[in-house]
Amino acid sequence: MSRDQPRSTTVRLDADLPLLDIGARTGLLWSREGLVLVGLGEALRLPLDRPGGFGPAASALAAMAGPSELEVPGAGAVAFGSLPFEPDRPGELIVPRVVLGANPAGQRWLTVIEPAINPPGDTEATAGIGTADDQRALGGPALDGPVASALAEVDRVLEPVTLAPEPADYRLRSVLEPARWRDDVVAAARDRIRNNELDKAVMAREMVLTTDRPISAPAVVARLHSVFPSAALFLVDGFVGASPELLVARHGDIVRAHPLAGTAPRSSDPAIDQRRLGELLASDKDRWEHRITIDWLLDTLLPFCSYVDAEPEPTIVTLANVHHLGTRVEGRLSQPAASILELVAALHPTPAVGGSPQKEALALIAELEQATRNRYAGPTGWVDGAGNGEFAVAIRSAELDGTSATFFAGVGVVADSDPQSELEETRAKLKAMLGALIVP
Repeated sequence: MSRDQPRSTTVRLDADLPLLDIGARTGLLWSREGLVLVGLGEALRLPLDRPGGFGPAASALAAMAGPSELEVPGAGAVAFGSLPFEPDRPGELIVPRVVLGANPAGQRWLTVIEPAINPPGDTEATAGIGTADDQRALGGPALDGPVASALAEVDRVLEPVTLAPEPADYRLRSVLEPARWRDDVVAAARDRIRNNELDKAVMAREMVLTTDRPISAPAVVARLHSVFPSAALFLVDGFVGASPELLVARHGDIVRAHPLAGTAPRSSDPAIDQRRLGELLASDKDRWEHRITIDWLLDTLLPFCSYVDAEPEPTIVTLANVHHLGTRVEGRLSQPAASILELVAALHPTPAVGGSPQKEALALIAELEQATRNRYAGPTGWVDGAGNGEFAVAIRSAELDGTSATFFAGVGVVADSDPQSELEETRAKLKAMLGALIVP
């Protein structure tokens, strides 16, 4: 191995660390269904030549494999990714210097990325080694070298900090005036669908929040986790969100997805809320929109799988602000099993966030939407050196930039869509992210 080739070392941890707090402070966090990964520092960035050029990044990550006390998804070298919505725009993966992980089985670990061979006289790898007491406090043995240094770094992240004052003044701006978005975007898209140019297009509405003080990412993470505990919670390079929609997960040879399409707003009145739920299940428009996504997903996954199947009927996914139609999909990958990165390249964007047919829908979005989505509705998640990983569709998300935040809400437009109802749907969806950004 070359002197500067990165290599991972993974050890077990005994301590139950507050991983969400650590990740919210360090800026690299993924949490979903009991699997939590957080990153500290940055070892390197791996460029992705999209849509299909993920091979070099996957190979580079696999080449970092080093000694590990656990062989579970998420252990070893891990990269976090938050990719642009446009599937032909390049992206990158961030490989942290240190990764902390925990899974639903109660296993906890720490991974350090280091050069395989340190140049003579290089003291950086052992700088900042903590004391044995430091390491025992974090659940580790009295270690020396890079692992001990990483444990000490984790300890420093957990030191109490003085909280900055919360923003007090806010300005919320719709990038496109609501009535104009309704008429020039949604109604125009619906008319093109009625002219049989395509079956569905997902149109998003952009909002910008500006404040008098910087918006705290840890505070946003805490509020999102409190309101949406079952969502995929993420923070990557200033992009934060809590998505209910799993694009694809790959653990070993098992692949899963949980697409959502079809929405009804929640109501504080139980009777009204129950009626809306029933209307969503009975809605021909919403069920057609959902069926487009499921059929496309099964057809796209099948070439990678020895079998793949979906629930026979959609079920209701109830969140704090809306109801969705959702269907769980599961399959077994053929051998050799495709990497999570290959699956992401094949599946994004689904009809749930792009439309159908894909090419025509993306062209219509570019023509009508009058917004740049950046990472909104793009794939966000993680990948390890074995090709395991999980990526969510990055809805219910925001780009944080000091005193501003940009966020979106999208709607699926089909031939039966009512533009005013679609506008109201965006308002219900936007409230979720706005509530996480603003302190009442």
